[in-house]
Amino acid sequence: MKAPESNPLAQAPVLLGFPPVINEHTHTLILGSFPGAASLTATQYYAYRQNQFWRLVSASLATDLVTLDYEQRLQTLLAHGIGLWDVFHSCVRAGSLDSAIREGKLNDFSGLRPTHPHLRKLCFNGQTAGKMATYFQQQGYQTLILPSSSPAHATRSFADKLLDWQAGLQPAPG
Repeated sequence: MKAPESNPLAQAPVLLGFPPVINEHTHTLILGSFPGAASLTATQYYAYRQNQFWRLVSASLATDLVTLDYEQRLQTLLAHGIGLWDVFHSCVRAGSLDSAIREGKLNDFSGLRPTHPHLRKLCFNGQTAGKMATYFQQQGYQTLILPSSSPAHATRSFADKLLDWQAGLQPAPG
């Protein structure tokens, strides 16, 4: 008799994401897909050292976020009118790759417009998150899919990615 094959997702727990980092002055919201394993462990957005997120945002804003502690990073983002969140509220995933996300449940975005009247633009960190761009365009938001800050997407140089990130993090008109 053959032993049953093991399915790592069959025993994987449902992972929960983080609440949004946003306030009444936020004009641009960066949406990732879902926190990676290092971020979940640290309970911090973009905690994996090889992820270029904090470097890209620092260079885009001409403000050093990399050397700040996590709470200072978040406060500095908010002071620039930029918020953070993810597309998925929860999912099942082994590892950190977006391609491994299963049973993803979307965050509830219905409260964004009434509670954040200055929010005009949503920037998606990579293609997986960017699948939501059409939904937000239909809601009247400006959208932009940025090159992923993940080290798994290293086909473009940092300098090349930075050009898109700098353009994306400029406040939207209106």
